[in-house]
Amino acid sequence: MNKYWMAAVGGITAGLITSTQLALPSFAQEADQAPNTYEQLDLFGNIFERIRSSYVDEVDDQELIRAAINGMLISLDPHSSYLPPKSYEEMQFDTRGEFGGLGIEVTQEEGWVKVVSPMDGTPAAEAGLQAGDFISAVNGEPTLGLTLNEAVDMMRGPVGSEITLTIVRDVNAEPFDVTLTRAVIKLKAATVRTEGRTIVMRVTTFNEQSYPNMADGMAREIEAAGGIENIDGFVLDLRNNPGGLLSEAIRISDAFLNEGEIVSTRGRNDRDSSRYTATEGDLTNGKPLVVLINGGSASASEIVTGALQDHHRAVVIGTKSFGKGSVQTIMPLQGNGAIRLTTARYYTPSGRSIQALGIEPDIIVEYVPPAPEDPNAADAPQRRSEADLRGAITNDSLTEDERAQIEAERAAQEAAAKLKVQDNQLAYAIDLIKGITVFGGQ
Repeated sequence: MNKYWMAAVGGITAGLITSTQLALPSFAQEADQAPNTYEQLDLFGNIFERIRSSYVDEVDDQELIRAAINGMLISLDPHSSYLPPKSYEEMQFDTRGEFGGLGIEVTQEEGWVKVVSPMDGTPAAEAGLQAGDFISAVNGEPTLGLTLNEAVDMMRGPVGSEITLTIVRDVNAEPFDVTLTRAVIKLKAATVRTEGRTIVMRVTTFNEQSYPNMADGMAREIEAAGGIENIDGFVLDLRNNPGGLLSEAIRISDAFLNEGEIVSTRGRNDRDSSRYTATEGDLTNGKPLVVLINGGSASASEIVTGALQDHHRAVVIGTKSFGKGSVQTIMPLQGNGAIRLTTARYYTPSGRSIQALGIEPDIIVEYVPPAPEDPNAADAPQRRSEADLRGAITNDSLTEDERAQIEAERAAQEAAAKLKVQDNQLAYAIDLIKGITVFGGQ
């Protein structure tokens, strides 16, 4: 049976393994339990027939069975669920990087639909939705009491159509409505750019394009810089990355490690447990590396962060991650549907389980939203220096090349100051890399 593993986001559960000792039932106990199980199955069949014959409205047998299957799965944990054929097909399409919708990753917490993270450049991000928001209604219809799949189906619709979400952001404040226009979401899984002498890799999701996008972008930026010797370090930005394919999390972790364990998954049975180790080859040549995370960094993002943190390969900056430490296996079923079943917990190289705890950054830096621009800022008096004074004598100790270098450094400093206003967490990461480089003499 084909199956693949997802390190995808669901909700938060608190179950942790506290002992390696397992109490196995005896054959006598199994024999005692078997009749009771069959009696319960008979009870299910009895109830099913009662509903078919006596419910006030005529019911669809297939819908009843699907609801029963889904109810059985969601009773296990927030991540396990039944995927009807249409939902399974859409999920397979989503992992390839393009789909229709709002661009928002959601989970369910105590019956409420909760935003894990909006995806960069999507209607959800442009509308200002934030990690931790609760969606209490869709087009005026309450979401409480719905399964997660049902809530997601309500949010799907034709591209170009409008949808209104009722958002609860603060329990002490009134809910508010946000109207979005559905769009075709074409996720660029990873983008790479250079800020000064630092290369910034922004990974927004873990799908089949994540590693190729990142690796190709890094090679392009290193070449544009004239070689890796002209690069101070690298920033891996995993903020608001809700996770995705476990295989991609392993590949991206391996990109920065030469050896050692990346992650282990441990299930109830030995066949559901695995260990993944790094292969030789670091795309950064051992240059300083900083990882940025926040409360919207979940699952596969936490696998990468935990591996790099435990191996002391990167400094982690930002705020505590989401805390989703379980692995789901997608198991295709007869009839083109599938089940998403939690089959294992994952552990970082040091043996940490992140489940319900998240990853604590090495350096906590809260995000400060950019302040609105002051329309009168342009009229503020400018500071003057000696060079601005009339008749000031020139500096005769510099060559033209040295003057050009000073001007370039001044422009870089001004760009860095502007970045501090736009994204203080990223600016902090770049400053840290610059400090490491200066102190280490690299």
